[in-house]
Amino acid sequence: MKEIEKLRAGLEYCFDDEEVAELKLNAVKNCQIYNSIDETDRQAKYDFLKEMLGSIGENSGIERGFNCDNGKNIFIGNNFVANYNVTILDVKEVYIGNDVMIGPGTTITTVGHPINPNGRRKRLAQASEIKIGNDVWIGANVSVLPGVTIGNNVIIGAGAVVNQDIPDNSMAVGVPARVIKEIEKPI
Repeated sequence: MKEIEKLRAGLEYCFDDEEVAELKLNAVKNCQIYNSIDETDRQAKYDFLKEMLGSIGENSGIERGFNCDNGKNIFIGNNFVANYNVTILDVKEVYIGNDVMIGPGTTITTVGHPINPNGRRKRLAQASEIKIGNDVWIGANVSVLPGVTIGNNVIIGAGAVVNQDIPDNSMAVGVPARVIKEIEKPI
């Protein structure tokens, strides 16, 4: 099985593989282009995101300093905003719902590496998809780790590290993130 096939199957793969590395190189180039578009030309930025990402809904945007690993594995709903310096390492799929706000400096990563140093020396990685529901506010400098699902109507406090699923209608904070209270359901 080729490394790119292992990646797509959710198995351990070598991230130094030529085909795998080519995906990232293409994403790096696209991010450079995107980040160089005039900040005041919102239509040009949106149009480029429509080509670069898997999908992006209406009235959605990402501020300067955006980085990703592929782009085509990012699927964004309507009324989305990501503030400055957001990174989405989309080796696997990242699904983001409607009416989501992501604070500056946040990292969403679908990829992790082996605990065993022998695996890391072999440049191995493994990826799992991430799902973020509707009406979610992720504060500044949050880390969302592989395989996590964040429910609908959720607030993630600034600086949190989300390493497990967060249920609907809740606020989670801390390292690791833990639910501290239930929040009001939307009307």
